[in-house]
Amino acid sequence: MKRRQFIAGMSAGVASLASLSLPRLALAQRDRPRITDIRVHRMKTLGETGVMESAWAPGRPYMRRVGGGTVTEILTDQGISGIAPGMSAGGINRMKQLLVGQDPFDNESLGHQMRYTNGAANNWRDVGCIEIGLWDIVGKVVDQPLYKLWGAHKDKVPAYASMIQLSTPEERAEQAARLKAEGWQGMKIRLHHLEMKEDIRTIERVRDAVGDDFTIMTDANQAQSSGTWQPGIQWDFARALDTARALGDMNVYWLEEPLRRYDFDGIAELNRIVDIQLAGGENNQGVQEFLWMIEKGVYDILQPEILVTEGVQGLRAVAALALANHKLVIPHHGGGQLGTIAQLHMIGTWPHCPWIEIMNDPPISPYTNGFAILENPPMVDSEGFMAMPQGPGLGVDIRRDLIVDA
Repeated sequence: MKRRQFIAGMSAGVASLASLSLPRLALAQRDRPRITDIRVHRMKTLGETGVMESAWAPGRPYMRRVGGGTVTEILTDQGISGIAPGMSAGGINRMKQLLVGQDPFDNESLGHQMRYTNGAANNWRDVGCIEIGLWDIVGKVVDQPLYKLWGAHKDKVPAYASMIQLSTPEERAEQAARLKAEGWQGMKIRLHHLEMKEDIRTIERVRDAVGDDFTIMTDANQAQSSGTWQPGIQWDFARALDTARALGDMNVYWLEEPLRRYDFDGIAELNRIVDIQLAGGENNQGVQEFLWMIEKGVYDILQPEILVTEGVQGLRAVAALALANHKLVIPHHGGGQLGTIAQLHMIGTWPHCPWIEIMNDPPISPYTNGFAILENPPMVDSEGFMAMPQGPGLGVDIRRDLIVDA
């Protein structure tokens, strides 16, 4: 066969294949779902586990409940829906104007529109909720868990138990020993005592109780308070410096939010002269703020929150910045329900994220309280790991029998 005849034959074959494949491709594009509605469901409360007071909001005791809360659901014309944390009721109509009739696969474009027209001036939480729901739809359409779609790096990650209350050194030591016996590999303790010596005594007692093969994190919560400021005065630089040095001597993994949220210069100077890693960022909004913190050398560990830092797009952007600048990224807890699970999938794609934060302060506030609205929630196993859900999308389903108002 001559060269021209061979090429002509190949061209005819390619044309023949194209005539078969292009209509199928076009059909697949036409058959992708379109958004038809957005709803916010109120979930039934299953019980109460007791009254507690958050260390960062003293004087405001509240009842801890099993289940409850709200869930956002994005519906499509194919019967596939995406779920997410509950967005604000006041934002639904605006989101419907943007999203109804749209292809959920266009989530980057839709996210840009949400940020441009809604953004921080209104409610970053709503943007994050919608993005989580859109990605849940995408995962269900292609029948893959989100961490696989985003590029899997690991199938499970250690969980650390994040304390809520301010407790006595003795109580925290007892609880740390129980958590370790259950398989947990680490816990985070709030530092809010009136005097620094009581904070340090708490960590000393915990370290004595668990030994050196258990990770201790600490949180000063100095970035903001949702109520009356924590007991005593706000930390100044001297208090932060003395505490950081003492914690470093006890092999504490990190000190979180040692100074006010935008005291970038002060935190950077503290970071320069202490050995312990500093962590923070849960209250910072927008990728730009994390860029500033990286440029100034503020934190070693970045802690963005999916419902604060521009949603899915924002969190992934912060993680990319962290990787490029040799920082760890360990997100803030994500709300304790579907936001936490969305972050779990992202953590499954990040080589520079060694932990997931799970709000777990039993017996009053075990992490299972929030997960009670789910049919198949991830659990912390006997070795302290939480596995990535293997179902499509988020890989979890809400309990439909708990929806109070459909």
